[in-house]
Amino acid sequence: MSDKQPEETGESGKPAVPDDVWERFARDSERDIRQSAPKEPSARARMVTERLRQQEARGGQPEGWRTSPAWQDRNARATRRRRLWAIIGVPLAIAVAVVAMKPSLLPGDPFDTSSGDPSAAASLPPETAPPTAPPSSAAPDTPTLDRPFAGSPAEGWADGAAGIVVPKAAPVGSRTRAQVATALRLTKNLLVDANLNPATLRGDRPEAALATLDPKQPKLRDDMESWLREPGKKHDPLTLFSRFDPDETRLVGDVAKTRGRMTFKAGEHASVAVHADYTFVYPVAPADKGSTEVTRTIVRRVLDVEVADPSKYQATPGTLWILRYDQNLANSACDVYDGFLHPQFDSSAPTGAPPTGPTTDPYDRSRDIERSATDTCGTLSRT
Repeated sequence: MSDKQPEETGESGKPAVPDDVWERFARDSERDIRQSAPKEPSARARMVTERLRQQEARGGQPEGWRTSPAWQDRNARATRRRRLWAIIGVPLAIAVAVVAMKPSLLPGDPFDTSSGDPSAAASLPPETAPPTAPPSSAAPDTPTLDRPFAGSPAEGWADGAAGIVVPKAAPVGSRTRAQVATALRLTKNLLVDANLNPATLRGDRPEAALATLDPKQPKLRDDMESWLREPGKKHDPLTLFSRFDPDETRLVGDVAKTRGRMTFKAGEHASVAVHADYTFVYPVAPADKGSTEVTRTIVRRVLDVEVADPSKYQATPGTLWILRYDQNLANSACDVYDGFLHPQFDSSAPTGAPPTGPTTDPYDRSRDIERSATDTCGTLSRT
C-alpha cells in the first residue's frame, strides 16, 4: 500500500488553485483591462484633431515635423517632377537620343552643328542599291573657293575615298572570304588611285593604279602605259584615269565628292567578280591663282573586274583583270583627246567641238551608262 498522501481537491474533484496563483491572475487581468479600455481624449487632443480636419477639408496640408512651408513646397515640386518623368521619361529619352544623332532635326540648329560653315550638309547614307530617280535639285547657289560644292547635290556626298564603301566579304563559289576581301580591296585601290590621288589628278603617272592590273591580261596594261605616253581618240587614258592639265586647271581644296556602290559575285573563271559604279565630282578653277571662278567636272565610272584563280588560269596573284570600263565625262571639252579633262569656265570661250548629244544630268545615277553614249558629247542640265 502506497504511503503517498492524496492531493486536496475542490468540489469538482480537480486540484485546487493555490491562493497566490489566483491573486496574481486577478492582478494581471485588471491591468490588461485598464490598458485596453478606450480612453477619453484630452481637450487639447480634441482641439488639434478638429483643426487638422478643418484644414484638410479646405485642401491644405499640415507642415512637416521640423520643416518649414518652403521646404515642404520644394518636396512637393520634386514629387511632381518624378511623376511627370514616369509619364514622359521613355519618349523623352528616345527624342534626346535621336536629336543627339541628328541635331539638325531641331528648328534653328540650336547646337550650331554647321560650326559656322553654311555649306555643311547632312551626309547621305551609303548607296546600297541603284537609285530610282536623279537627286533632287539643290538650292540655287554659285560655287566659290570656300564653298566649291554649293548648289550641287554632291554637297551631301562623302569625301573622297570615304565614299567608296567596300561591302562585307563572304565566300562565293570556290573563293573564300579572304579571297573575296582581297578582290574588294584591290578594286578600291584601283578606284582611289585612278580617280582621287592628287598626283594622278595633276596629270602624273598613276603608278599604284597600274600596279593593280595583271600584266598577264592580254595587252591591257601595255595599252594603258602606251595611252598615257601618247594619248589619242582611240587610246585615251581618260577611259580609266581622271587627269587635269595643271597648266590650265587647278583643283579647289583637297576634297572630291564620291558616291556609288560596289557588289561582288562568283566569276566565270573560278574567280571573284566585282562590279563598281561610282561618280566623282571635282571642283576646279582656272590655273591662274588670281581667278576666283569655280566650276565642277563630274566623272562617272563603271568597272567590272575579276580576280582569277592563279592555280587554274594564267593570272598574277594580287592583281585584277578588267573586263569592262565605261565612263561619262561631264563638263569637259568635246573631241579633245590629249589625255586631260578640260572644264568649261563661264569667263572663257568654249573649247573643243560644240555638243551634239542630248541633254543629260551628270548627277543622275538611276540610269545605266549606255555604251553608245560614251562616244557622244551632250549638253548638261547642271554642273
